[in-house]
Amino acid sequence: MWDSLSYIGLFISSFISATIIPFSSEVVLAYLYHEGYAPVAIVIVASIGNTLGGMTGYLLGLGAKWSLLEKYFGIKEAKIMAYTAKAERYGKILALLCWLPFIGDFIAVALGFAKVKWKEVLIYMFIGKLIRYIYIIGLTAFGIDLLLH
Repeated sequence: MWDSLSYIGLFISSFISATIIPFSSEVVLAYLYHEGYAPVAIVIVASIGNTLGGMTGYLLGLGAKWSLLEKYFGIKEAKIMAYTAKAERYGKILALLCWLPFIGDFIAVALGFAKVKWKEVLIYMFIGKLIRYIYIIGLTAFGIDLLLH
């Protein structure tokens, strides 16, 4: 029972942290790793949750109504337009960077606004987020190893 709730909690925290709501799924991931959860399983759950959260930003951009985006999400049209120019230039490759703090959300919205193919965005976004979570697990393992020795 607790195992299922832990994975659900990790998924939710990862999903939320990929939206414009500030939250740190890395802390949850590191905690579960420290508690002995299978690294592959928690990395996959976190990556899927974070990717789906990022895709909500993509969908916001795809159906962009600037008045609503500015009013409810604080996303300024000028900022998205700057990222949209990059999205049109680099396309799906830019989705690899959607994990970045502060600008990752804008990148996802801009990819939607630029109408980059969603399947490509999904794949590249997942790869970028997967690499980040593998890196976090590596740092966590290294840190725990340093503390124990």
